[in-house]
Amino acid sequence: MFIAPADSIALFAKAKPEKIAARDLVTGESWNYVEFDDAIGRLASYLLEVGGRPGDRVVVASRNSVRMVMLHLACSRAGLVFAPLNWRLSVAEITVLLELAEPWMLLADPASEALFAGREDVQYLHEFVMTSADSKPLQQTARDMNRPSLLLFTSGTTSKPKGVLLTEKNLVMTGINFGMLTAVGDSSCFLCEAPMFHVIGIVTNIRSVIQQGGTIVVSDGFKPVRTLEWFADPDLGITHYIGVPQMVESFRQQPEFTPTALKSLTALVTGGAPHKRSDILAWLEDGIPVVSGFGMSEAGTIFGMPPDLSVIRKKAGSIGLTVPWLDVQIMDGNGQPCAVNQEGELWIRGENVMPYYYNNPEATSAAITEDGWFRTGDIVRCDEDGFFWAMDRKKDMYISGGENIYPAEIEAVLIEYPDIREVAVFGIPDEKWGEVGCVVAVPVNPDEFDENKMLEFLSTRLARYKIPKKVIVAEQLPRTSTGKLQKAILKSDIASIDQHMTGY
Repeated sequence: MFIAPADSIALFAKAKPEKIAARDLVTGESWNYVEFDDAIGRLASYLLEVGGRPGDRVVVASRNSVRMVMLHLACSRAGLVFAPLNWRLSVAEITVLLELAEPWMLLADPASEALFAGREDVQYLHEFVMTSADSKPLQQTARDMNRPSLLLFTSGTTSKPKGVLLTEKNLVMTGINFGMLTAVGDSSCFLCEAPMFHVIGIVTNIRSVIQQGGTIVVSDGFKPVRTLEWFADPDLGITHYIGVPQMVESFRQQPEFTPTALKSLTALVTGGAPHKRSDILAWLEDGIPVVSGFGMSEAGTIFGMPPDLSVIRKKAGSIGLTVPWLDVQIMDGNGQPCAVNQEGELWIRGENVMPYYYNNPEATSAAITEDGWFRTGDIVRCDEDGFFWAMDRKKDMYISGGENIYPAEIEAVLIEYPDIREVAVFGIPDEKWGEVGCVVAVPVNPDEFDENKMLEFLSTRLARYKIPKKVIVAEQLPRTSTGKLQKAILKSDIASIDQHMTGY
């Protein structure tokens, strides 16, 4: 009986055997597709030899490396579930995730082993992978694309983390979606610096390019000066890079920055937070396509801007278009479809959407309807040209004097204010209005910052009822390791911050 290749790596091991599949910038190693396929096959076999069974969770806390990617792909071939943990968390937070993951095997790098003090079942990732070299590659068999392959954990900034269980089909579709939206091909090369405990790091950065026969170049983390040097290296040929807006904008702040170093990029992709329109336009003036995207752990890539300078210039600030095979609805508060340019909750349905939250039927039933629609909790709108715009998280909306107010709308205006570096807006209780807006601003020049001028700036661009009533000046905003703003921390700490009511 004919059996199809185990995955895209196995396919390109035959179709492009000498093509470089992966480089590790820390160790200096590289693998062509034959070598990469062989290493993954041996590791998959070894996982089964040491007792792995279908569905077992292989839990890993480690910095980025090509061997992390090998392990994930080997788990997929062997029918195990790869579960990367955020190594930046505290011991207490890691303990919660371990209870959720119920690991069969626990692997770490030397820098992360302290997170598991007292456990005797922790092995070093590098040594485990190296030991597998003595195994014979796993014999190819027919694969179930609906079998779970990856377990990711939500950040848990406002509640207990949830385990997002993704099938191999989910992961392949995310690679297809991102690849189509962002012009990925067999000559593409991704510099992978987003942490591999995040959907961008372990799925978008990897699947999108290896499914096309391109190359991944892996570093152990983001360092602006070093990253710029890699962009400029013609031997690497970096074409795609994904980061949060703060990472991308940090390139311009480096004394060594020159746009020439980034000219080879097909797309400099940003997501996870609003990207200032004026900053996007500045990149376009340098001829570099900075494209915004939108996705989530539960569904991977949903929207993306095409890397076309004229399209980006016309729609700067949009999160882009979606793919033809993803069902998208925008629903109002009564569960009815929204009109063009009307804000509502994003519902999606497609092969990229997770089947359920791991061991959490309550969260699953709350998020997924009986007919398969995933209620994202994100507020978006779609314009007359089919481009989508992110407004806010549904849970972040507050009601002031009977009016629904979306903090992200206010933040999008404030981030254009020249004296603000970062900003967060959220609702706080108020006796008169029920709730009012509170701004936490990180000024460019704290000594010169004038909050009244900032509010005047807002008043010419937003309805009066949307103008926040309270302003707090801060040195920085709390963020997760993936760049997400932690508003829950701001809200809980508000009583301890020097604050005062404004005249608005």
